[in-house]
Amino acid sequence: MAEKERALDVDRLLKNKLKGVSIEALENGIAKVVSDLVGEDYKATISDVKYTLFSGADFHIKVEMTYNPED
Repeated sequence: MAEKERALDVDRLLKNKLKGVSIEALENGIAKVVSDLVGEDYKATISDVKYTLFSGADFHIKVEMTYNPED
């Protein structure tokens, strides 16, 4: 075989590192990316977080433009 087979690291998959990230940090990161892409200030709100097996998460996210009357 030309390709080396790699063993599946089950412990790594089961240790969900997303649980260690605050919801606020995720919201701020998503808002920054959307704002950079669109060129307007946006905010993100995350709700209904459910962490999944195999290091994932399901959640509802609302992204909306912020209104700043000074602009």
